[in-house]
Amino acid sequence: MVLGCNPSSRDRGNIGAMKTFSVNATIRATPEVIWSLLTDAPNFPSWNETVTKVDGRIAKGEKITVHAKISPNRAFPVEVAEFEPGRRMVWQSRLPLGLFQGVRTYTLTPNADGSTEFSMKEVFSGPLSFLIERTIPDLQPDFNAIAACLKKRAEAGK
Repeated sequence: MVLGCNPSSRDRGNIGAMKTFSVNATIRATPEVIWSLLTDAPNFPSWNETVTKVDGRIAKGEKITVHAKISPNRAFPVEVAEFEPGRRMVWQSRLPLGLFQGVRTYTLTPNADGSTEFSMKEVFSGPLSFLIERTIPDLQPDFNAIAACLKKRAEAGK
């Protein structure tokens, strides 16, 4: 369970052969409300304290660029590889020949009580991951913050 927009307890990511970060939260809002927040690129920074800007349109096959506070001098271009409205979305970026890739999956699962289970997971993999992963900061605090901020905004109404 995630509380508030700035969680005080910051869990570590599950780091094994592939670097992985994940977060889950139960949000008292419908998948449609949450989806509308997750797919509104211009307004992403209004609810997500970890992002300064998202350029592009969040839709299947589109390329977007995420500007994150954790790395203010870098932009992160990703492709929206999967897009199932109200259910699942996958963002991915990769080097040629699959040498390294990052895949972030957003999943929304409706509950019988009207709430929604939100999960977000990012996996970094590929033959060069052992080198590139050293340059990736600990994203777990940001993942926790994203879930907390999304929960706060969705439960307050968009």
